Amino acid sequence: MAQGKDFTLRIITPERVFYEGVVEMVEFNTTEGEIGVLPGHVPMTVILMPGVLTIHEPEEEKWAALHSGFAEILPDGITILAEVVEWPQEIDRTRAEAAKERAERRLRMREHGLDMARAEAALRRAIARIEVLD
Repeated sequence: MAQGKDFTLRIITPERVFYEGVVEMVEFNTTEGEIGVLPGHVPMTVILMPGVLTIHEPEEEKWAALHSGFAEILPDGITILAEVVEWPQEIDRTRAEAAKERAERRLRMREHGLDMARAEAALRRAIARIEVLD
């Protein structure tokens, strides 16, 4: 199969179609690490982890905070089903920094009965929001 220059990206959340368009590359975090996807990529499905989503359009780059979900990768496009994804203008820096501090405190204190995985996930989400703003 000949590899094209562009391919489609569709990001869907329970509330909306977050993004739909032609892209040159997409980068995001998975349970296996960070991945960059170009046209012609081998078909696969991956589990998403909180982090920065980078969308490389033909004329510009866009960033968003991607929290969790799944991605279906095909040679001609990607479909991301996300629980939450936010553009920088949708993020409240004060709230994100407060959430980061709360999660760090919980992890430091190892509060009795605390679900450490939830605290770590909250920290990753807060960091993703702050990174998108910076």
